[in-house]
Amino acid sequence: QVQLVQSGGGLAQSGGSLRLSCAASGRTGSIYFMGWFRQAPGKEREFVATISWSGSNTDYADSVKGRFTISIDNAKNTVYLQMNLMKPEDTAVYYCATRNSPGGSKYYTKVDGMNYWGAGTLVTVSS
Repeated sequence: QVQLVQSGGGLAQSGGSLRLSCAASGRTGSIYFMGWFRQAPGKEREFVATISWSGSNTDYADSVKGRFTISIDNAKNTVYLQMNLMKPEDTAVYYCATRNSPGGSKYYTKVDGMNYWGAGTLVTVSS
């Protein structure tokens, strides 16, 4: 089992920044990837970014490339999502998740490819 505790989020203005954190505990040795997904009202949950547990590989959704940065602090078992140049369409509940088996983008970009989930945190971007 892996437990994920999220923090951060809240309200930002268009063009502003926020940082999300997600601390993992439990069987962290089983984690291959940690990622962020988001779900806007009335929409399906979608992939945002992922990072390998070693930190050597990252991947981003096209909608956030160049604006969001995912990073990991292995000493703290914590992954971060730095969100810059935010837009109103970034408004959503953000979830961190882990993938606990190998596999590429066809797995870690999919909701059903992830194994454990955080509780979610609301991010609102005002125009």
